[in-house]
Parts: sequence; C-alpha cells; structure tokens
Amino acid sequence: MGILKDRFKAKAESAAAGIKDLLKEHGNKKIGEVTLSQVYQGMRGITGLVTETSLLDAQEGIRFRGYSIPELREKLPKTEKGSEPLPEGLFYLMLIGELPTDEDVNHVTSVLQRRSHVPNHVFDAIDALPLNTHPMTMYTVGVMALQTESYFSKAYAEGMNKKDYWEPTFDDAFVLIARLPRIAAYIYRKKYKNGDHIHPNGLLDWAGNLAHMMGFDDHGFRELMRLYMTIHADHEGGNVSAHTTHLVGSALSDCYLSYAAGMNGLAGPLHGLANQEVIKWIFEMQEELKTEEPSSEQIAEYVRKTLSAGKVVPGYGHAVLRKTDPRFEAQMEFGKKHMPDDKLVNTVWKIYETVPPILQSLGKIKNPWPNVDAHSGALLVHYGLVEYEFYTVLFAVSRALGVLSSLIWDRALGFPLERPKSVTTEAVKLWLEGKEQIWE
Repeated sequence: MGILKDRFKAKAESAAAGIKDLLKEHGNKKIGEVTLSQVYQGMRGITGLVTETSLLDAQEGIRFRGYSIPELREKLPKTEKGSEPLPEGLFYLMLIGELPTDEDVNHVTSVLQRRSHVPNHVFDAIDALPLNTHPMTMYTVGVMALQTESYFSKAYAEGMNKKDYWEPTFDDAFVLIARLPRIAAYIYRKKYKNGDHIHPNGLLDWAGNLAHMMGFDDHGFRELMRLYMTIHADHEGGNVSAHTTHLVGSALSDCYLSYAAGMNGLAGPLHGLANQEVIKWIFEMQEELKTEEPSSEQIAEYVRKTLSAGKVVPGYGHAVLRKTDPRFEAQMEFGKKHMPDDKLVNTVWKIYETVPPILQSLGKIKNPWPNVDAHSGALLVHYGLVEYEFYTVLFAVSRALGVLSSLIWDRALGFPLERPKSVTTEAVKLWLEGKEQIWE
C-alpha cells in the first residue's frame, strides 16, 4: 500500500495548497443565494459541500474525476477475459485523480486481497441477530463490529498531529473496503442459504470474489458485479449516504463509524432501498396481471393505477438528473449483450418506453426518466439472485468506494466539523416582518 499512499500524499499536499490559495483570493465571493423554500424543502440545490471524487451533471449524469460512465467502461482496466471495468480502477481514479494502469489496478487488488481477513467476533455479532433481521441491519452491525480494528481511533487516542489524520484514515478505508465483500457474502449465505458459507478465493478480483463467496461463479454474474460496483460507487456528495458519511466523519469519527452511519441512510426507501422497491413493484404487477410478459397497454394501465393511489413509480425520477440516468443505460446495454430474451429484463425495457410519457403528461414532474434503480434488480434476478431485500447490501458495498475515498480527502484537506445554522419557524416569521435578522 506504500506506493499508493505516497502518490496520494503528493496529490493531497498539492490540492490543499491550491485550495488555501483559492480561499485566500476568493473566500468572500458569494456562490449563490438560498431561498426560504430551499431551507424548508430539503436544501435542494444549495451548493454547500466539496466532494472531489465525482460531480453530477443534470444533463450528462455522473462524472468520476471528469470521466463519464461510458468513458469509464472503455478506459478502466478489465480482467483478462472480461469486458466490464474493475471497480478497483475506479477507486484508484477517485483517490489519485488519474486513470490507473493495469499495474496500478493489480496493486490495489493485491492490497485488498491481503487485508480481507475478517475477525471472528464480527461474524459472532451478526450471528447474534435474529434470522429475520433485514440484511442491511446485519450489514451495518458487521461494520460496527469491525470498528475494533480502527487505526485512526488508536492513533488519535495516542495523540497525533491533525496534518496526519489522513494517513490512518487511508489505512482504515483500505481495510474496511477489503473486508466488506466477506461480510456481505456471509450475510447472504447465512440468511438465504442455510449458513452454508463459501471461503474467499484469494486469486480473484474484489467484485469477482464477492460473486464467488455469494455462490455465483457464472462469468456473466461476475461481470455484472464488476459493472454494478463501478456504477454505484459514488454520486457526488449531497446524497444521503455520501453526505452522512462526510458529516459524521467531520466529527473525526473513524471510517467504520462514519460509513456505518452513511449506510443506515442508504437503507432508507427514498435512497438505496429503492432498488428493492422497484423489483417488488414489478413482481406485484406481474402477479396482478397474471403474466410474466405484460403488454405496453397493461403496463400503462398499472402505472396509472399506481399513480392514482397516491404512490410513485419506483425507479423513476431523480433530484438532480433531467434525462435518463447513464447508469440505467449501462445496465440496459449489459442486458442486451447477456440476456436479450429475458422476460423480466424485457419488461423493464417496456416500462422504460411506457412510464416517461405518462409522467410527462402530468405536467408536474421535472424528471420522468429512469434512474439506476429501475434496472439493476432485473439483471440480478436473471442470474438467480431473487432475494431483493439483499440488493441494497450490494449497493452499500459499492458505495464504500466513493464515500471512503472522499473521507480520506476530507482528512487530507483538513475539512472542519460541519455545523450549518438552523432557525425556527417563529424566527422566520419575525424575519419576514423585518423584526429579526436570522441569516448572519
């Protein structure tokens, strides 16, 4: 890990100096204005965070260090017989800011392989939970149990210079990322496969080993895991899981505490749990219509019924995007290559043709297009992963790459404790009457 750590140190020192100069010259410039509706309605559109690893464009979708999803699928290193990018390469890109070589990615894979051993007490903590516990709860309990291994917590307790905070954070992030596939696979086998666990294969890449330990050794599924782990890794800093990890980390909580907090946010139905809701909605539609291959007309009728009941069509709409999510398109391309005749996948494509025009006709929805969650479940079901409660765990494993590389950068750049100002509605009313100033 020394080579990568040295490269990161050089990059971080240069970036920190650049930011210091930037703030010295432009620190008092206003970056925007906040409206009262933004204060009350989830702070939508307020620019208030810096996340170096990715940026979400309303028209082009997510860019990782400037590279789009199609560019990453082309440029990132792959396995010898694979055509999908290795997520280790994306982690390197987010961390260092440069496209990795095959040698760089092999180095990251090797580091993760060497640090993947999970202590027994972590499994004991998971085993102490009832079998009917949601897999995301099991997952965050496992992460919290791993916190005993934190380099940062030990170093901080012994006393250290704040300029060095990034280094044990760097070490913690690598250890945690290395061990997450083992924890996730253990939960899957415990909950759905009668506890028949599969040991890691030390010769496989990070995502390929996850597939192996879950019990899916199909080449196509390994490729899907490599794609899935890449496209779900990051989505700039304002989403719940990334922002929560950053927020908790700003209190100098270590990677384990910060990441676990972020994943508890990911488990919400308005965030990562949405991929579970999508496939559940499709299964319910098939059951009600009594067909695995509903027509476009049947889908349209069911969509209108869903909307008239005051519900949303899961997987459609996004807080920022104003076009079809490129991550959806990447999965659709994967499906057309590997499973063009799959009934469920074809249903997803029919929904894609049907839903946007209906949502557009309502006149109230800014983005009627599908997001990443609208497609992922159907691909997983094709390979036999039908336990949709588990889908968010896969999302969580992937998201670790983005939020933890960002956390390393937070410590390297010396970002402070996050503490925004809040006000009461009574204070707002007095301000509107000109009796109180609440914004300074």
